[in-house]
Amino acid sequence: MFTVSSRPSPRRWAAVLTLCAAAIGLNAHAQPLLTLDEALRLAQQRSRQLPAEDLAATAAREMAVAAGQLPDPTLKAGINNLPINGADRFSLTRDFMTMRSIGVMQELTRDDKRKARSARFTREAETAEASRTLALANLRRDTALAWFDRHYQERMRELLHAQRAETTLQIEAAEAAYRGGRGSQADVFAARSAVAQVDDRLRLAERQIATAKTRLARWVGDAAEQALGLPPDLASMRLDAASLATQLDHHPQIALMARQEAMVLADADIARSNKRSDWSVELMLSQRGSAYSNMVSVNVSIPLQWDQKNRQDRELTAKLATAEQMRAQREEVTREHLAETRSWLQQWQSNRDRMAQYDSALIPLASDRTRAAIAAYRGGGAPLTSVLEARRMEIDTRMERLRLEMETAGLWAQLEYLIPTEHQASASGRPTAAKEQQR
Repeated sequence: MFTVSSRPSPRRWAAVLTLCAAAIGLNAHAQPLLTLDEALRLAQQRSRQLPAEDLAATAAREMAVAAGQLPDPTLKAGINNLPINGADRFSLTRDFMTMRSIGVMQELTRDDKRKARSARFTREAETAEASRTLALANLRRDTALAWFDRHYQERMRELLHAQRAETTLQIEAAEAAYRGGRGSQADVFAARSAVAQVDDRLRLAERQIATAKTRLARWVGDAAEQALGLPPDLASMRLDAASLATQLDHHPQIALMARQEAMVLADADIARSNKRSDWSVELMLSQRGSAYSNMVSVNVSIPLQWDQKNRQDRELTAKLATAEQMRAQREEVTREHLAETRSWLQQWQSNRDRMAQYDSALIPLASDRTRAAIAAYRGGGAPLTSVLEARRMEIDTRMERLRLEMETAGLWAQLEYLIPTEHQASASGRPTAAKEQQR
């Protein structure tokens, strides 16, 4: 047990504060920081959409193997020519025409048709893989946007806290000046009003941070409550403006549309193969009464495509028209994405130039104005309201700079995660539908 004197020395207070600061620091370091890379890893690990697309691809590949096989043979059994009246009615052996038959029928699907059906399911599996790539790109982009939203909302709160601390000091200075007869009561009310306005902005900032945490928790779960790490460098990205059109060939949505086009072309191949009928062969053994001979029958069935121009030809034409429609839509979407991405790149570069202008001119000028207003107030040449106005303008300038950086971070996330890298997308190295058609 120990006691504390009624009047602790300044040295003892310093020691206590140091120990408290150390304990707080250890507690902060005990919890790992949630970096952007860690958030992306957790989001991918928690996703259920990605395994769903993997299962869809697996199902389609299994169907591709099954579609390449011959149909199962059909077992047939029956009684033919059974008498229903007369002396031999319902007898299976007395009438020479009565037969108990058992047979097997096999449809002989041509090899090219089975390959076309198998290829169609293979294209479906590739479509599921492309859909997974698109889902992964959207997941990484949305996770990054949520991470940046919380990061910059917290930075705005820190800036507001700094403003509140400084404005609180202005209240104390205004009250001291008023009591000393060197200031007016209006200055005191102005300082208190400024603090109240900052408090309102802080409440708004707290709500926005809570909303940002909720959005981030959608992707990373409970880790959204962890402290955030440092943001990545927003001055560079993987996209190259000079080769943007070539890079956009690997855009996930465009790649998905190319896979869907390939799947429709595979349907057209099946429709083309259906213009030639499949034969069916049947072997049947028929048993009669002991006084009569048993019989064997061989039957061949061939569908008669007597109206191909209105059935098979029209089906093929419809599939080819659908493929052409999807090709036109893919080209239109490619142009749209190209224009949109170029616009993002231009805006990202413009925002970087504007941030440099804030750092080199706007913020220093606002700080100089604040210092000049404080000097004038201390010299009695300006009221306190001019100091509060100058400080408010400086904080607003810094807030605008933060909002601009937040917007730039959002553009960076849109561009950085627009096209997955090879290790992020399992289907990025496969040929496009147009190339497959050429082959």
